[in-house]
Amino acid sequence: MDKIPFTLPGLENIKSELNNLKKEERPAVIKAISTAREHGDLKENAEYHAAKEKQSFIEGRITELEDVVSRAEVIDLNKLSGKTITFGTKVKIVDEETDQETDYQIVGPYEANLELGLISIASPIAKALIGKEKGSSVEVKTPSGSKNYEIISIEVIKL
Repeated sequence: MDKIPFTLPGLENIKSELNNLKKEERPAVIKAISTAREHGDLKENAEYHAAKEKQSFIEGRITELEDVVSRAEVIDLNKLSGKTITFGTKVKIVDEETDQETDYQIVGPYEANLELGLISIASPIAKALIGKEKGSSVEVKTPSGSKNYEIISIEVIKL
């Protein structure tokens, strides 16, 4: 099985979600199913069917997260040099057409959150940036066409 790269905070977030699902969400949905059963005929009981659907989602998510945690590999960001872009580095780039600056940190696929500037190592932009140095120009192939960016800075987030 392939290892899944994580930053330490990213893995802690996944473990926290898993713990919440097991200790809070799972017991709550079991209680909701039990309460809905008490209302009689299950064929026409919308509360029962909604609770069963939620239970199915929760159990699926627990299974997925247990698999992810078992294959997680925490990358020690303290060992990174910051000379080139790698997993875990924070990078500031500028769009060469619009001069718009953007900050990204390259993280694992389960940590990615574009609103927080966290992009997956598997994303097209991360793939284009990996291995590049400050001052380099990179071409990123996107669904809407190619975009060119200049790397302004590279920073290693020390934990």
